Amino acid sequence: MIVFRYLSREVLLTLSAVSAVLLVIIMSGRFVKFLAQAAAGALDPGSLFLIMGYRMPGMLQLILPLGLFLGVLLAYGRLYLESEMTVLSATGMSQQRLLAMTMVPAAGVALVVAWLSMSLAPQGAMQFQLLLNKQDAMTEFDTLEPGRFQALSDGTRVTYTETMTEDRSNLGGVFISQKNLGENQKDRGISILVADSGRQEVRPDGNRYLILENGYRYDGSPGLADYRAIKYDTYGVMLPKPEISDEVTDRDALPTSSLFGSQELRSIAELQWRISLPLLVFIVTLMAVPLSRVNPRQGRFLKLLPAILLYMAYLTILISARGSLEKGKLPPALGLWWVHGVFLMIGLGLLYWEPIRLKMKSRRGLKELARG
Repeated sequence: MIVFRYLSREVLLTLSAVSAVLLVIIMSGRFVKFLAQAAAGALDPGSLFLIMGYRMPGMLQLILPLGLFLGVLLAYGRLYLESEMTVLSATGMSQQRLLAMTMVPAAGVALVVAWLSMSLAPQGAMQFQLLLNKQDAMTEFDTLEPGRFQALSDGTRVTYTETMTEDRSNLGGVFISQKNLGENQKDRGISILVADSGRQEVRPDGNRYLILENGYRYDGSPGLADYRAIKYDTYGVMLPKPEISDEVTDRDALPTSSLFGSQELRSIAELQWRISLPLLVFIVTLMAVPLSRVNPRQGRFLKLLPAILLYMAYLTILISARGSLEKGKLPPALGLWWVHGVFLMIGLGLLYWEPIRLKMKSRRGLKELARG
């Protein structure tokens, strides 16, 4: 029991450290991506941390298996390097017993990954998509920042304001450039509005208007002299009415219960993927235990690169099989299970290769002695 607690503590501590580092690296990359979208006006800057919170379960469900794999390699590699595993082997610690002890914390990690992949990650993905739907329903004036030109996603309008009050109701130094599109989306020139000030009004029927004051409107086509200039005291522009969609189309956001019994290939692939992640934990643990065995003279990082390449091959083939299943290139009965079967055999081969090699070596030695 003391040995079990010691080994579990070493694995879990290394797992926590590795997973924390990986999570920070991945979240930093995602945060920079969302920050760029917020700077372009596609996202509300105030919702960035909320978005990261919704996406975190989806990141953790992939980080934890890799963290456990590296945790076993690094923790047990250190024990081999410092000859602690040699002492344990002398007291009767076999590879099979070491694997059995390692599977206990691995089972805990698998339960967490199963909870993430089956429940928490889909809920986070659903909230993330609903938040994006809400962001899509916002007008450019909801995300407008003073002193910066902001374009709509389709590029039909560019808006600028020099100043803006904190409640976003009053603008100063307004500039709006809008393309005039006719039938078949043909370009019919542009309209430019400039105004000293502007304000937003919400009518009782729920419609919103931008009221511009003391400005000019210019209509025409770039490069041509046929343009029209109008001076106005007050000019009203109706803003598009937000329509927040509750539709969730992202397969990652679908509840797991809705995937059972579905005959759609995308749903079958998604369900098998979610089940595959907890299975991945056990199989990578099976591979990590024999791969962590190193010669103290060689150092514990000798097998680290091949082990990581093996893990990457496992995950890459699994993702490729998922895509093939969605496209109907693989039968649902075969699905992703054959990938787990292949790497399960690889893990068993790694586990029993050393005992088999030693037995073969001893037999050769006995034969040479008999001949001598």
